[in-house]
Amino acid sequence: MGLPARHHSKSRRNKGRSHLALKAKKLSVCPKCAAANLSHKVCPNCGFYKNKEVVNVLKGLSKREKKVKEKEIKEGEKK
Repeated sequence: MGLPARHHSKSRRNKGRSHLALKAKKLSVCPKCAAANLSHKVCPNCGFYKNKEVVNVLKGLSKREKKVKEKEIKEGEKK
C-alpha cells in the first residue's frame, strides 16, 4: 500500500471540501394559495400542481378543520 509522497497543506485539503457545504433549498410560490413549496412538487397546502387538483387535502379532515383549511386557501388566492 503506497503512502502520499508529499504533505498536503490545510489550505489544499480545505479547497477540496469547499463543495461539501449544504445548500438552501430553492422554494417557489404556489400560484393557487401563495404558499412556499418545492419546484415540480404538489403543493402540500392546497394539493394543486400545474393548476390541477392532484390531491384532495380536505378529504381526511374533520368539519371544523375543513372550514379552517378552506379559509386559509381562500386567503392565499386573494394574495
